[in-house]
Amino acid sequence: MSAVSLPTDRVPAPVAATWKAVALGVPLVIATVFFFVWRTQINHLANRPLGSYGAVPPFQLVNQNGQPFGTAELFGKIWIADFIFTACPGPCPMISSRMSELQKPLSETDVHLVSFTVDPEKDTPEVLGGYAEKLNAQPKRWDFLTGPKSKIYNLSGDGFKLGLSDGAGEAGIPVHSTRMILVDRHGEIRGYYDATAADGVTKLLADTSHLLREQPK
Repeated sequence: MSAVSLPTDRVPAPVAATWKAVALGVPLVIATVFFFVWRTQINHLANRPLGSYGAVPPFQLVNQNGQPFGTAELFGKIWIADFIFTACPGPCPMISSRMSELQKPLSETDVHLVSFTVDPEKDTPEVLGGYAEKLNAQPKRWDFLTGPKSKIYNLSGDGFKLGLSDGAGEAGIPVHSTRMILVDRHGEIRGYYDATAADGVTKLLADTSHLLREQPK
């Protein structure tokens, strides 16, 4: 007995190609729309006035390359700071990811990024260097700083007005702020932004854009 071939439902090639194009194109269109909405939000927020929250005191620490780095290297620059540590099981990966996201929109500016470790005993320059590589940190734009614990903790509390605990008597890990800090060319703090908030990066970029116009290079 000969085998009987059953008919199969096949989608005509032109129709399949059309659906494939639609499937590939829709995410691109959505991404484009979100980008323009995001840019519109930034432009709208960029017109609001910025406050002033005091000056960052002079400091000198060591970066991921083992080189001295501090206020002298940041003189005359707009910069954005945060406090993290590489073994952080909490918000640090998100904070660092948000900082990394800033690199592309700021690529045509001289804005600098600075991350202070709150666990300097473990976060040596070598450790910070590896952390920087994972984040695709641009060497001339983003520095990761370590140094004497007392200096960093005093800088956080007295300089940036941010609470910080070394975790003694708690979970045994540092407890620190999740806020990013915007500093102007004169070393004045101009804004605080919660890195865990959905609109944190948008507001930060808007205020940075405002500051770049207020204080051109």
